[in-house]
Amino acid sequence: MRMLSAAAVVVLLTVTAYAQTPNVNLIPELVSKSPEEKEQEAIREKAYKDSLRKIPDAKASSDPWGIVRGTEAPKDAARAAAPAKKSKTGSSSQ
Repeated sequence: MRMLSAAAVVVLLTVTAYAQTPNVNLIPELVSKSPEEKEQEAIREKAYKDSLRKIPDAKASSDPWGIVRGTEAPKDAARAAAPAKKSKTGSSSQ
């Protein structure tokens, strides 16, 4: 009886897991296109490239803080960036 119930549980779990796997064809069938389809695809490709040319180039930087921040670094920040001198014991002099 235990073997039968264990087999039933395994079958139920296997069936639900199998149902979740996608059915993917890794080797698609190669279908040749008709001349009309090739012509339509060329027209679509040309229209796409033309629409890309119409997009303007970005002229300004996208820095949102550019207006707030100055172009030159403040003098105090330059001093703070320099490492502080330490004594031989490793602690700073006070």
